[in-house]
Amino acid sequence: MSLAHRIIPIILYRGHQVVKGKQFDSWRSIGHVETAFQIHWKREVDEILMLDIGATPDGREPDFDLMRRLNDKPFLPPMTVGGGIRTVEHIRLALANGADKVSINTMALKHPALIGEAAEKFGRQAVSVSIDVRDGRVCGSCGGKQTEFDPVAWAMTVKTLGAGEIILNVIERDGMMQGYDLDLIARVSDAVSIPVVACGGAGTYEDFAKALDHGAHAVAAGAMFAFSDATPAGAAEYLADRGYPVRRKMAA
Repeated sequence: MSLAHRIIPIILYRGHQVVKGKQFDSWRSIGHVETAFQIHWKREVDEILMLDIGATPDGREPDFDLMRRLNDKPFLPPMTVGGGIRTVEHIRLALANGADKVSINTMALKHPALIGEAAEKFGRQAVSVSIDVRDGRVCGSCGGKQTEFDPVAWAMTVKTLGAGEIILNVIERDGMMQGYDLDLIARVSDAVSIPVVACGGAGTYEDFAKALDHGAHAVAAGAMFAFSDATPAGAAEYLADRGYPVRRKMAA
């Protein structure tokens, strides 16, 4: 039996405000983070990806109090949190306050050993590495610092170090709703045996199907669910009707 594919809404936030931009720039507030979370909770989504885009640039640690407040509801979907995570203790606190997984990017680049340390202590299923790509190179610091790392080679490295999942985002496509970078998804998916979450660029349900056809294990979207009539439930129905295994029926 094929593994079910996940459909993952993304909530980008700074402070307590949900923000959305294009290509990691021109951020504007579109609501309150707890309200956005509650909407997706009521929809019974597969998973939620919560990314604090201000934590790393501002030198802040993750907002553990916010995680704790979000965790006070029954039947919560799995939650992956990222932003500001610099230490194993930060990861422990995130998991203790409701996160199921953490997503690390900047510190994975600065201190790759953190991936293995976290995987050894909490299990690799709790450790996602976010790979942000601009002009064919991996970037850290919310896209603000480009490295010389090739994304395929970096994906292979983080898998070897202990990452349980890769969140793959192409900055040029972020917020544009014009489709994922299917070639990069295919190359990374072919190179590693861990799940790859396609992120950055989805504008239609067909974009989800194309990403899965190119090797992604899961699909994530932010702008598509915020600025169109698309819903995770609609995406699940679209994919199920075309023979893609999805996790469960979601509320509209």
